[in-house]
Amino acid sequence: MIAGEEKSVGDNGTNLRRALLVRSVAFYIVFWLFLFVPAGTIAYWQAWICWAVFCISSLAISLWFLKRDPGLIERRLSGGPGAENEPGQKIVQTFMALFCLLIVVIPGLDYRFGFSEVPGYAIIMGVILLILGFYIVFLTFRENTYSSAIIEVQSDQTVISTGPYRFVRHPMYAGAILIIAATPLTLGSWWALLFVPLLIAGIVWRLLDEEKFLSLNLPGYLKYCKKTRFRLVPGVW
Repeated sequence: MIAGEEKSVGDNGTNLRRALLVRSVAFYIVFWLFLFVPAGTIAYWQAWICWAVFCISSLAISLWFLKRDPGLIERRLSGGPGAENEPGQKIVQTFMALFCLLIVVIPGLDYRFGFSEVPGYAIIMGVILLILGFYIVFLTFRENTYSSAIIEVQSDQTVISTGPYRFVRHPMYAGAILIIAATPLTLGSWWALLFVPLLIAGIVWRLLDEEKFLSLNLPGYLKYCKKTRFRLVPGVW
């Protein structure tokens, strides 16, 4: 490798770290505001637990892959409704972002006005499920470097059938559903749970659309689908 190429690689790594740092810090700040401003107090202890789990888990995952698979981090950074290629996916991603916002904001209002009385054991269960969801996402990323924030197929992409992909075809979405369902519990809000089925419906819509795309564009995917029958929950669906 010549000196110019070494500098280019180094610059790319620096830019990626900078982009990840800016995105992470912005997320932590905005997430904190969405949790505590509606609550009207920083004494909302459930929100501190939820915020800490999200921050620590996402930071640990990001740092792990920044060192071992920076390409995955780069692909994951370019997500969101605007990055999608299909109009239908832009719409579903927009609505899912809105529902995600609601399951974070509503618990704060719930705490402020005392609408819900969630027992401690339910909050503990929520924390456990939240951590489990992040762990499943980590396992998925570790197994599948092609995991992208949008529906696409890389030029050198192959079908992954190991790790969590042995049990379900969409382990990342399974982990995401656990995180979504656990967040209202962790925040101590029954009312925010009303939006969880809407988010799950959006994920199901997205994964079915993704399967159609992969069946047409990823060699061997149909064979994999026949071998791994379940999409999200082993033995169920």
